[in-house]
Amino acid sequence: MSHLDKITWEAALLRLLEDVYTFAWSGPRLHEDWAEDACAVMERSVADPRGWAVMEWQMDKVGRESGHPFHPFLALTAEELRAGLRPITAGAAVELLASLAQEWFFEDNPVRSREDRDEVLADARIVLDRFGPDAAFWTSSRLARTSDAPDFLAQDLRSGHPFTDYMMDLGLVAVSADEVGVFWSFNAN
Repeated sequence: MSHLDKITWEAALLRLLEDVYTFAWSGPRLHEDWAEDACAVMERSVADPRGWAVMEWQMDKVGRESGHPFHPFLALTAEELRAGLRPITAGAAVELLASLAQEWFFEDNPVRSREDRDEVLADARIVLDRFGPDAAFWTSSRLARTSDAPDFLAQDLRSGHPFTDYMMDLGLVAVSADEVGVFWSFNAN
């Protein structure tokens, strides 16, 4: 586990993702297959191993309490999750997480052109630093089908493999030896 403290990490997470429809949750690594642990996080059947903040919208809680434990995600097996994700580099993961801080459409200033671009990228780095220097990253983005280092800041947000019933969704999974983090953005139109 990294040296990062709760206050620094939670502040970066809130600055980065609190104003957009996102899901951010971390859980413990309990299985050899990281995808099983990521599915447990998506189902919210595990708590953050450090007791740090998670982000979940009220409509997701209502959906889960209505008998859909994965809501807004589709019920997934580890195999289905792995099949829809592609590996990316740590640098690309930072750019992707920073990009999740913007709205899907009608964003006057996507991350690449914001005045606070460096601060947004720094917050994304802080959030992902939790998983340590040996972390592996996976994304649902279609841009990762042809490269493990796509330039997420050069283009508008695009979805990839669908993991929800929403028109678009885009996610990042961070995997360390001890933890797994799931960060997802939704266009719920």
